Amino acid sequence: MAARAALRRRYWATVPARLRLLRAATLVPAAALAVLLLVAGLALNGTWNRVSGQDAPRTTSAADLNLALNNMDAQAANILLSNGDAGQGRLQTPYTKAVGFYGDARRAIGHDLRTLAVAAQGSPSDEKTVESLTDDFAEYQELIGRALENDGHHGGRPAALADYRRATDLLRTQLLPAASMLVSSNDKAFEAEYTSSDSTLSAQLAAVLALGVLLLAVLGLLQWYLARRFHRVLNPGVLAATLSTLLAVILGAQLLSSSTAHLRVARHDAFDSVVALSRARAIAYDANADESRYLLDPERRPQYEASFLAKSQQLYGLRGATLSTYDADLSTTWQAYRTDHHDLRFTGEFRRELDNITFPGERAAAEKTVESYAVYQRDDRKVRALLAAGKEREAAEFCMGWEPATSNAHFGAWMSALDQVADINRAHFTSSVQDGRSAVSDLLPWAGGLLCAAMLLTALGLRPRLAEFG
Repeated sequence: MAARAALRRRYWATVPARLRLLRAATLVPAAALAVLLLVAGLALNGTWNRVSGQDAPRTTSAADLNLALNNMDAQAANILLSNGDAGQGRLQTPYTKAVGFYGDARRAIGHDLRTLAVAAQGSPSDEKTVESLTDDFAEYQELIGRALENDGHHGGRPAALADYRRATDLLRTQLLPAASMLVSSNDKAFEAEYTSSDSTLSAQLAAVLALGVLLLAVLGLLQWYLARRFHRVLNPGVLAATLSTLLAVILGAQLLSSSTAHLRVARHDAFDSVVALSRARAIAYDANADESRYLLDPERRPQYEASFLAKSQQLYGLRGATLSTYDADLSTTWQAYRTDHHDLRFTGEFRRELDNITFPGERAAAEKTVESYAVYQRDDRKVRALLAAGKEREAAEFCMGWEPATSNAHFGAWMSALDQVADINRAHFTSSVQDGRSAVSDLLPWAGGLLCAAMLLTALGLRPRLAEFG
């Protein structure tokens, strides 16, 4: 009993013991709060590094690969279509343009495959997919190279067409599905990173607020005890510590809540649109290639016509539409959408973007993209009408020409409009990442410094009172 009484006097019964206990009760949660904010800040820096250096680049690289594969195959078809008979009757401008674009696409594919091979490390399924893509692309290049070589000889078009068919079939059955799978796989990994980080930030914010309230309550209790025991209204040191703690909690909460907002903007408001628009661009190039394939290969025209319509539906889906009704249905549904943005009569990648309008100028750019797309669709009907009328050369010239009012010129205008929307979202993704980094570097030092100051001020405020007891 005597030992218990002595222990009680030591840790609570005497005034110095009570002051020391209250000091410890202040310093411990203050230190815990400082450590929590430091851990949260370091984790946020890691999150932003992964988002900007890994999650987003590997998703866009997969989307770029999808686009480049479609573009390379489209340009191969354009080279064959514009070459004439071993160069005789060649459509010179379309041919020269196609050769240049073909080389650009092939180099882009090589770069994207190298990027994806690095990004896939640690994921056995992705590693296997990239390895398969690399092998299939080597076979694809060999087939296209043989097709172009055969087409360089008089009378070599049938052999060239046979090789091209094998190449484009390989593209459709192996390369494009694998590239699309990588887009989905990497985008899902990004979403998982976002979900985990968002959940962690919410938990950290709750912990910061709880520790902050606890610390302020202890400081309030300490201030009350000092005023009651020493008959002073306020202790300047404890008062300054309380104000420092309050500011630190506010800054810490602002750090975590603003980081949550920046992460949401980067992932969903901006990057969801980037992915949708990247898919739309890849589909657009594949649809454009289907036009060239349609002109190039008479035996497969029904197949390529159906494929063009299917890709059109992926971009701007219209239930029950055929090529003969698509333009009228597009016009009707688009006018309805312009009147009421909640009108749901069309679907597809454009719809995904239009339902995710967030930033200034984005809606006008997105609507311009759809309107440019409608012009391109009308050009497609003209190409098919010219071919049906027996005007094969005129159809090819209109399809592949670069003069104003030709199909390729309108396709370029459509792609420029689409790129403008994507650039708006990329810019906001980048600025959100920068703002998220700035929130950590600007707010964390202040919050940590204020908590250190609060601990020091508490100790200094209590020192004279403890000195009174010797």
